[in-house]
Amino acid sequence: MTATQKKREIGPHIQGLRKSNGWTLDDLARASGVSRSMLSQIERGQANPTLATVWALADAFKLHISDLIVHADHNRTVAMLPATKTPEMRSEDGKCTIRLLSPGDSVGKLEWYELQFAPGGVLASEAHAKGSGEHLTVIDGVLTVQIDGIRETIVKGATARYPVDTAHRIENPSKKPARAFLVVQY
Repeated sequence: MTATQKKREIGPHIQGLRKSNGWTLDDLARASGVSRSMLSQIERGQANPTLATVWALADAFKLHISDLIVHADHNRTVAMLPATKTPEMRSEDGKCTIRLLSPGDSVGKLEWYELQFAPGGVLASEAHAKGSGEHLTVIDGVLTVQIDGIRETIVKGATARYPVDTAHRIENPSKKPARAFLVVQY
């Protein structure tokens, strides 16, 4: 698929969502913080939105980001999501890459991520909903989890389970990269 085909793919989808909500371009611009002119270009396939723009649009529509960028082929028994379409973001310090692996319909119930930490990388999070928990499995390296003044070290192959209805952080304290899978249960 060419870049032009990808642009055309997401543009009509966004336009359809906007119209089904009864919104004008100005309404969506206010709700998302994306300029009216950029929205118009995206809808017409003249601009390819950045991940930050797609994230803002998903938030405005109250959807999961994958609902905007993944168009499953319902004629297949196995829906494939190419690595290039896996939503990805970075931590505030830029040293942790977060890849969203869960489908859009699981948001708010169960989400899973692949985390890649550079040495010294930190993923700090605000409190999630009451009763939420995380399950962190270290695949490579060493990570620490800090919550409520408690700091635990998780080594390769180990899984830490902890409540996250308070602020918490995951950190790579070593001089080597680390990788983990994170499941968040609401």
